[in-house]
Formats: sequence, C-alpha cells, structure tokens
Amino acid sequence: MTSYYKIISLLTLCLLGFVPMQAQIRGNNIVVMVQPDHQDWNYRVGEKAVFTVQVLKSSTLMDDVKVDLEEGPDMYPTVKRTVTLKNGTTRVSGTMTQPGFYRVKAMATIAGKQYTGLCTAAFSPEQVKPYAQCPVDFDKFWSNALADVRKNDLNPTKVLLPERCTKDMNVYEVSFTNNSSRSRMYGILSVPVADGKYPALLRVPGAGVRPYGGDTYTAPGKCIVLEIGVHGIPVTMKQEVYDRLLQGALNNYWSVNLDEPNQNYYKRVVTGAVRAVDYIASLAAWDGKTLGVTGASQGGFLSLAVAALDKRVTFLAAVHDAMCDYEAELHGVAGGWPHYFYHNKGVDKKKLEGARYYDGVNFARRIQVPGWYSFGYNDEVVPPTSSYGLYNTIHAEKELSVYQQTGHFWYQEQWDEWQTWLIAHLLKK
Repeated sequence: MTSYYKIISLLTLCLLGFVPMQAQIRGNNIVVMVQPDHQDWNYRVGEKAVFTVQVLKSSTLMDDVKVDLEEGPDMYPTVKRTVTLKNGTTRVSGTMTQPGFYRVKAMATIAGKQYTGLCTAAFSPEQVKPYAQCPVDFDKFWSNALADVRKNDLNPTKVLLPERCTKDMNVYEVSFTNNSSRSRMYGILSVPVADGKYPALLRVPGAGVRPYGGDTYTAPGKCIVLEIGVHGIPVTMKQEVYDRLLQGALNNYWSVNLDEPNQNYYKRVVTGAVRAVDYIASLAAWDGKTLGVTGASQGGFLSLAVAALDKRVTFLAAVHDAMCDYEAELHGVAGGWPHYFYHNKGVDKKKLEGARYYDGVNFARRIQVPGWYSFGYNDEVVPPTSSYGLYNTIHAEKELSVYQQTGHFWYQEQWDEWQTWLIAHLLKK
C-alpha cells in the first residue's frame, strides 16, 4: 500500500507541473498618497484647499522619507520644494483666484525607485472658459472638405474574419474610400447574425498606430458596431508593423502641417471618420434612426468632430477628450494634448490659426445631440482644465461623470458606466 500511495503522490506532483501557477503582479507595496480635505475635490475660487501627503509601506506610514513636491496650477507649478516626512505625513495648502485646477504632486525615491502621488483640486470648475477662437470660415472649411471627399464613391470591401465571429455577431475587416480614390479607411465591422434592422455605434480611436479587434461585447446581437483605424492602413496586421510605422512614416503625425489647414494630417482623419458614418448608413442592416459615436483621448476629439459635422449622429460619448483648447497655453493655462504651444516662447501665427480648425472646442460649440462626458482630475496628458472648459461650452443635452482620481486611463466603474450609457442610448432603454 505504501508503494501505491507513493505512486499516486508522484503522479499528482507531475500533473501539478502542468497547471499554471504564475502569480499576478498587482500594484506597489510602497504608495505615495495625496488627499484633499473635500470629498468631491471641488472648491470655490478663493477658498483654501488642504492636502494630506503620505508615504506608506504595507499600508503603514514610513518615517523620515524625503518627498519632492510640486504645487500650483495644473501643468504650471509655482512651488517646487523637498520636505522630509518625519512620521510619514505632512499637509500642504493651496488656492486659486480664478476658475481652474490646482495640483499637488509628490515624488519619493526609495531604494532607487521613484513613487509618485498627486491630487488635483477643482476651483469653481463650472466657470472655466476655454481660450479657443473659431475661424470665421470654420463651417465653410469643413463643409467643403466633406463635399470634396463625397465626390468619391465609397467602393467598400468586406472580408469575413471567422475566428473573430461569435454566436451573436459576424465580424469583418472592411474598407472604404476617403479623400481620394487611392486613400482608404479600414476598420472592423460587427453585425448581428440574425437578419433585421439595428442601431449602430461608431468607435473612433485614441492616438497611436495599432491593430483593432472589433467590438462584439456592446449589446451582442442587438446593434452594429464599426471600429475604425484612421491611418489609411489595414487594421489586422502584426503589432510590429504598426510599431515601425509609428517610429517611421507616422512619427509625430499629430503635428504634420499644423500651419496649413488643408494639408493638416487630421483633415483626412476627420473626413475619414465622417465617411465611416456614410459607410454605416449604406448598410442594409442599419435601422436608419440611431447612430452613436464614441472614443477616448484622440477618439474623444473625433467623437466631437463627427457629432458636429454629421446630422445622422444621434448621440456621443467622449472620455478624457484630447485636442481641446490648444491656445490656453499661450495664456499660461493648461490646454489639451498634443500641447502645441506649451513649450513655445514665441507664437507662430500660422500654426495658431491652423490649429483652430482642429480644436475640439470649436466642434463642441456646434453639437446638438445628447452626450456623455467623463474625465479625471489627475490626468497629466489631457488636463482637466481643457476637458471641463470644453464641457462648459456645450449647449446640447449633456451628462458629466467625473472620476477625480483617474489619470489618462479608466477605472472599471468608469468603463462600466460608459458602456451602460452607450447601450441605453443604442437600445433606447
């Protein structure tokens, strides 16, 4: 019997060798925390905000830790100093004399590794106003741009991707003509398997160059979803291809021809995103009534642009919308990514005038459909000053969902709320 149990034990150990035992890496044992004394992080202009700065290891305060502090308006700190936290904690305060955001950023270097925490308090954010000016021919510029691209037939292509299909959705790689017969847009189209008429959602991308997987998770079997790329290249290639393009031909694409509105890289991006609406409208499965657009960061900007330029769009959702209020930085106020004028000591008048045709604020002023807007106060890529200022310009029906602690990312709750809002407007619940 002893031999029998030895054999069973050996077999069990061998089988366990085939079971994945890899542990996941989650977070850091050392955390720098910066907390405001108002739960909603909101203050009135002239009010004092008090921030508690702590450095914790295993959730307990560390002694004698040196912390580098940056304090002041978002992106424009006025105080930089180093303090030693005798008992792992200290308090700092700040205020603002005009509407905006005040940030305290704390950085501690421990055992050669830097840990960072920040907190960005809002001061009368509902009064933030953007600095963006609108060209007098803005509407004519975009009307002409769309008229020109629509002289080209869509000439769509559609290839089934069997490995991506689900029991509810058929998935295709599609393409269609953009601003010339040789310029195409590519995307992943998901269509319900069952015949019928369905609402549609257009997903527009954040900045960068990448492949796309398509969306079969938003109301499966109940809506059409088109997820597009914006660079005029297929969206099913290997990641290494896109990495090379971003380091090569598409490097810094967001700054191409900023001083020439008709040659700006984003002209074909914006027209291509609107052409995606044309493509959805050509589908026999679209119900002809409900069409939403959504995206984050660069995709937030594109959501604004598409909703402003195409009246078939019935709702939009924009998350931490980039590319808004560039010229705020000429006034020492945080503006939107890509921060064209943040480091510029002199103003290039042609670039400034050219950027105005591609400022999300000028599209937002023209939106007439319901929208859901969400961003974080701690976003260091898309400052909350630019996002809140943009939100304040919108006169259409709107909802604001702030997740104060988020940076340029989502919390799960934020993602879930985003999806719930989209599905409700797609299915009109």
